[in-house]
Formats: sequence, C-alpha cells, structure tokens
Amino acid sequence: MNTRLKYLVALLGLGAAPALAATATATLSVTATVAATCSVATTPVAFGTIVSSTTNASTGTVTVTCTNGTGYTIALGDGLYYSSGRRMRSSASTYEYLPYELYQEVGHSTLWGDGSHGTVMGSLTGSGVAQPYTVYGLIPIDQYPKADSYADTVQVTVTY
Repeated sequence: MNTRLKYLVALLGLGAAPALAATATATLSVTATVAATCSVATTPVAFGTIVSSTTNASTGTVTVTCTNGTGYTIALGDGLYYSSGRRMRSSASTYEYLPYELYQEVGHSTLWGDGSHGTVMGSLTGSGVAQPYTVYGLIPIDQYPKADSYADTVQVTVTY
C-alpha cells in the first residue's frame, strides 16, 4: 500500500504544479487616406414657351458633392454658340439664335461664367453631402426669334 500511496501523492503533485505561460505583444497600425474628390450633377434651365415682349426667366441647378473640407469653385462655360453672349441655336436653322444669360443670383446682376466671360462661383467648401446651387437663367425682353425650339449646352466645371 505504501507504493500505491506514493503513486497517488506523486500524481496529485503533478496536477498542482503551476504551468508556465509566455506572452508576446505587438501593435497593429490602422490607417486610411481620405481623398479630396468632388462630383457634379445638373438639372436644366428650361424656359419653356417664351413670349418675346416679356422678360423670360427660369432656373436650373448645379449640385456638387465634395469630400468634407474640400475647397472648390464652380465655373459655367460660354455654351456652344457664344458670340458676345450666350445664345441658343434654332433646331431648324444654323443661322437663328436666341440670346440668354445665366446668373448666380435671382437679381440677375452677377453673370455666372468661367472667368473670361462672367464670374466663377468660388470659395466654396464641401461638406460630404450634396450642395445645390441655383442657376438663374434670363432671356432678355424684346427678342424676336423665329418660331422653333432652341437649345444650347453649357459645360459645368468644378475645380477642387
């Protein structure tokens, strides 16, 4: 029995021995780069049916979405048929035009352009969400174009 007791004591002693544990540590870097970026969308300036003896006004929208904190400007080009001012061309005749202009405010005092004709809208800052800007279109009074549909295309440039 003495031998059995020795084995039992030896076995119990093995279970009670402390286990030695080791650890190792490191750091994990987490990084990201947020790129300065912008996108632009538009809704048209649609004058509809105009009356020559009255001033015809309409609005459209330039919507810009830029990364939060990104500075930008918005320029509007001269259009396809510029000649001493913006103008739309007749769909039936390459010689018939209808003058119009685009402005930055409802009072029609600041032409919205590209810097060479009209003023660039500047010193704007992105917020990360869409920011709409109204484009105020105006066809001056006493325009007497031939009856037809007229159109132009204006390039919108967002510089950031």
